[in-house]
Amino acid sequence: MIQPREVLTRRKLVVCVGSGGVGKTTTAATMGLWAARQGRKVLVMTIDPARRLANSLGLKEFGNTETQIVVPDLPQGGQLWAMMLDTQTTFDELIQRMAPDKRTADRILTNRIYRTMSDTFAGSQEYMAAEKLYDVMTSGRYDLVVLDTPPVKNALDFFEAPGRLSRFFDRRVIKWFLQPYEEKRSFNPLAAGTSAVVFKLLSFIFGKEFLGDISEFLVLFKDMYDGFRERHEEVLRIFRSPDTSFVTIAAPTEPSMEVAGFFAEELRRRGYPRAGMIVNQVHLCAEEPLEPEILLGQAARTTGADLHERTAASLVARLGAAHGRLRQLAHSERVLIQALHKINPAGAFFVELPWLEQQVYDLGALRVVADSLFADA
Repeated sequence: MIQPREVLTRRKLVVCVGSGGVGKTTTAATMGLWAARQGRKVLVMTIDPARRLANSLGLKEFGNTETQIVVPDLPQGGQLWAMMLDTQTTFDELIQRMAPDKRTADRILTNRIYRTMSDTFAGSQEYMAAEKLYDVMTSGRYDLVVLDTPPVKNALDFFEAPGRLSRFFDRRVIKWFLQPYEEKRSFNPLAAGTSAVVFKLLSFIFGKEFLGDISEFLVLFKDMYDGFRERHEEVLRIFRSPDTSFVTIAAPTEPSMEVAGFFAEELRRRGYPRAGMIVNQVHLCAEEPLEPEILLGQAARTTGADLHERTAASLVARLGAAHGRLRQLAHSERVLIQALHKINPAGAFFVELPWLEQQVYDLGALRVVADSLFADA
């Protein structure tokens, strides 16, 4: 059975997936920190709109550029970096790289259709995340990239967005729009050609200026289509590579279990390698009711004072009731955890992490989580 430490010391990409509110961002940061402590150069990359990763790493905020995190006492070669996707910046940088020349890039960047699409295109954030991941993975700058994806709906957008944008730039659609230009060598889509009648109708509905903008946009983009498609196919190859592992992050709740099952099926269907599952926020509790003397002794140690007999009796009753509720909760969680075991692939790791009283907001707290996650390392 593969262990978490093996995944983080042998793989080049680890993708964390799961529902919201289960500690996915914290787990991704913990993985990155642990791998850096093993001497690897690590980038933790997030497309999480809530921007919690910065807090987990003890930063106020970081942006689209890769930022090195200062971690004391790392071994030689060990580095921890982090970045958070800025969709607009990534899109603009992509255009500047892929355009045949600066003039074409400038015209695309100022085109109204491009500005609107880059801001509002469904899945544009996830598509740009795939583009940024492509750049990082092909650059060879890091030994390991840990990708923190957003909650379930957006995470599926992340998997599907590259194909969606490729379909948007389908050659047949582009050819239809560009036919008037190809025939007349101008940006006037109403000039002539087999689509002239349809263009005139669209011009009446949307306005001639709008059609001019979209035709110019597609003319400028037509030589870049193959580049988009090739990058999309390479991202899919990266996801299916044996150097990649997908880790499902869950919590012992019914909604989280449903999402974990959904991801298990989606990852299996897409042929993405699943390394294991981490269940956060597990409540631990002794199976048997605690004796009154034990409860009172714990209370006395906590308060540092001797308790009046009546106060002690009342406190024992309340503590006993609270312990009973905790036992019920732990039992309910155990049933769900057993169900999660069943959807975990054979040979994959399964780790349970206890519920923490304090929020994880700095490197010290991440080390505590890492000690639990890699206790056998």
